[in-house]
Amino acid sequence: MPLARGLSHAGEHAAAWLALGVVGMIADEKRRTQWGILTGAAFGSHAASVILKRIVHRPRPHGPRVRIGVKTPSKLSFPSSHATSTTAAMIELSRITGSRVPLTVIPLMMLSRMTVGVHYPTDVAAGALLGGISAEAIHRAVTHQ
Repeated sequence: MPLARGLSHAGEHAAAWLALGVVGMIADEKRRTQWGILTGAAFGSHAASVILKRIVHRPRPHGPRVRIGVKTPSKLSFPSSHATSTTAAMIELSRITGSRVPLTVIPLMMLSRMTVGVHYPTDVAAGALLGGISAEAIHRAVTHQ
């Protein structure tokens, strides 16, 4: 549970991914645009998930057998904003580094959100899908590909 809580805290409001992108833009002048894309993908995907949450209005898991392991900023569940921003950021980090290793963070974040009792499997699956679509759209918009 400590790892799941740690991932949940890191992904709150896409904070860790936004910080990673800003640090990358400052420290890696040669790839500043790519780090900017990561930052934009994390921010844009998170914003899209928050809007979708308000449209769908699905409540978080609840009941006597559900143990909530973290605090949440809202009572809305679908899609998982953590899964959304993590997927977008890790896709872009994978592009920046040329490695698939960052992609391993995606299922870890998805599992962590279910482990701490705040999402259904469909919430995190939809979040990952939205994050992937957001990353690709932002990447193409900036690179004109």
